[in-house]
Amino acid sequence: MTRRIHVIGIGAGDPDHVTAQAVAALNDTHVFFAMDKGSEKDDLVVLRRHICERFITAPGYRFVALSDPPRARTASDSPAYRQAVADWHAARARVWAEAIETELEPDGVGAFLAWGDPSLYDSTLRILDAVAAHVDFSYDVIPGISAIQALTARHRIPLNDVGEPVLITTGRQLREHGLSGSAVVMLDADCSFRDCRPETRIWWGAYLGTPDELLMSGTVGEVGRRIVELRAEARARHGWIMDTYLLRSAD
Repeated sequence: MTRRIHVIGIGAGDPDHVTAQAVAALNDTHVFFAMDKGSEKDDLVVLRRHICERFITAPGYRFVALSDPPRARTASDSPAYRQAVADWHAARARVWAEAIETELEPDGVGAFLAWGDPSLYDSTLRILDAVAAHVDFSYDVIPGISAIQALTARHRIPLNDVGEPVLITTGRQLREHGLSGSAVVMLDADCSFRDCRPETRIWWGAYLGTPDELLMSGTVGEVGRRIVELRAEARARHGWIMDTYLLRSAD
């Protein structure tokens, strides 16, 4: 008997993003593991519970809340950043390993519900690989609608220019290397688009797929300052924010 784990991409916020494959995996699961990130991010747990209530047809599943270990806060461009992330992942792996062993029967099926798609700027798969070194289980991955797909759909734009590549990057990398062509920027708390030329096109979105969704587009010169203000207001109101944006150079 071997425990099984589903890593289920649940989309960018809209329950309608959940795929038929994800619904099947949800209905196959006995225990859902969810990280408790504090009251400020209760919305994220509530949405996960709502998705289960909407799509699971049989009773009997349960949620297990896992305390999220604290993470050392270092600037993303600091030499200590990568070590801080590695230490945080290791601490998470210890919490997950204990939970899987104690909360899941030897033949049980558990799941982690990943925001967006598990392959894109998400630590779930890396942490599970570390857990697998100490706990016997198998796992599969169900893809989800990513924030990038939701962003381009809501703005009704293609991701790339004709025949051109697209870079997926972070705010830190954008600040360090600048913009050439098109780039999707994620994990940017510093509004790094402000370093771009004023004529750079930007398509920005926050809380994509949720009732709190925010969208704005134009050139950095036209809408950049308003995005900064709107982002700060939204973060203060909700206690958290998840946003992403597409940039396209004027060259």
